[in-house]
Amino acid sequence: MRLLLPPLFAAALFSADWPQLRGPGGSGLCPSCGPLPTEFGAEKNVLWKTDLPEGKSSPVLAGDRIFLTAAEGDDLITLCLNRTSGKIQWRRSVRAAKREFQHTLNHRAAPTPVTDGQSLFVFFADFGLVSYDFDGKQRWQLPLGPFNSLHGVAASPIYADGKIILVCDQDTDGYIVAVDATTGKIAWKTPRDVSNGYATPVLYRPAHGPAQIIAPGSYQLTGYSVADGKPVWFVRGLTCQPKSAPTIAGDVVYFNGWTPGNDTGQQVELPAFAEVVAQADANHDGKLSQAELPQPWRPTGTWKAVDLDRDGFLNEREWSFFRSRRASRNSVLAVKLGGIGDVTATHVLWTFEKSLPDVPAPLVYNNVVFLIRSGGIATTLNAQTGKVLKQARLTGALEDFYSSPIGVDGKVYIASEHGKVVVLSAAGDWQILAINDFDADIYATPAITEGKMYTRTRNALYAIGSSK
Repeated sequence: MRLLLPPLFAAALFSADWPQLRGPGGSGLCPSCGPLPTEFGAEKNVLWKTDLPEGKSSPVLAGDRIFLTAAEGDDLITLCLNRTSGKIQWRRSVRAAKREFQHTLNHRAAPTPVTDGQSLFVFFADFGLVSYDFDGKQRWQLPLGPFNSLHGVAASPIYADGKIILVCDQDTDGYIVAVDATTGKIAWKTPRDVSNGYATPVLYRPAHGPAQIIAPGSYQLTGYSVADGKPVWFVRGLTCQPKSAPTIAGDVVYFNGWTPGNDTGQQVELPAFAEVVAQADANHDGKLSQAELPQPWRPTGTWKAVDLDRDGFLNEREWSFFRSRRASRNSVLAVKLGGIGDVTATHVLWTFEKSLPDVPAPLVYNNVVFLIRSGGIATTLNAQTGKVLKQARLTGALEDFYSSPIGVDGKVYIASEHGKVVVLSAAGDWQILAINDFDADIYATPAITEGKMYTRTRNALYAIGSSK
């Protein structure tokens, strides 16, 4: 006879749940989760390994369970594993309603699930939101899309005050939506005039006042009220294509934004739409074709990256977007929280513009900001001032990075695309402690708990811990 425990009681038997992408609060930290081994790999300090269908979502932990997603054919799969043994307890799937366009680095099972400790919530761009109880019974589903996104909608849902929050940034008609976690009904939906956004938001609870959702978007970081979805504050100056999740430490939010062509010195000032139309609109239809644009004003990448509605022409909104894109700057921003309205001039504490990550989120650990750039370059900054503490190559792992770093036990763990997990000392003047090889691609961010780390490769989940 199987002993059935209430979910919250079962959770109490296991320390350090990891309920969403990057763990509690989306911080990537777990102060109570040590110690973890420094040296491990596909054959070393492995407590168990479970083969999985392909996916890029990160594992989340609640009680004695691990949840993640995968995809096979038209099946969009949710998996529940036993946290102690790695055995698959149940597998459920929904059928894809359509096939969304995706960049090759994206995946149909890229968004990470979220749990409130009693239920699970998963998002597939090909379908929408689905909720299961911990025994695998479907509670509700909410179809969403289709989406008009250059690289595919990729943000993960988060949980806040009885609501599932999901950012659906797309090239036309983007929005942020709150869904009642119990019923699956939309609580509110707020339009976002953004495109090319792929970042997962984060929950902010101020000492005084209502909870907020902080969501990056093209050129702007915005704080929304959890209660009704209304914008509370915003910061201008972000790059075009945010992918990293924000990180909150104390009363400061740190955000990294990087887009090809927007490093320092690559900015181009383009004229306003009215001037361009006056000079280049040969047929006087009020729109711009690629052939009409003089060479210096043409997009350097694919036309569809700026032709947001995909009609073959640029209207005023699309030209304004392209103009902002060419003028924007990649940067890390530190923004003091607590403002109202446009706080760009008053709340940006510092910016940093050199050697920035593409996808990995900043990690703030021991008053140090850790940044991991593709090519294997690690930079540490003073969290209060933005001063560079150290910048050097991760010798032995000079490749791309898409997983975000995590901090635990005085160490920082960083997984590269091709399965090298680098362990650094958690200090401004960091040192490489180990480079561990899984010999398999890693895109997911690990989940950590006391003495264990759960690392997902493309086709397997490993439980890493001391085997002594």
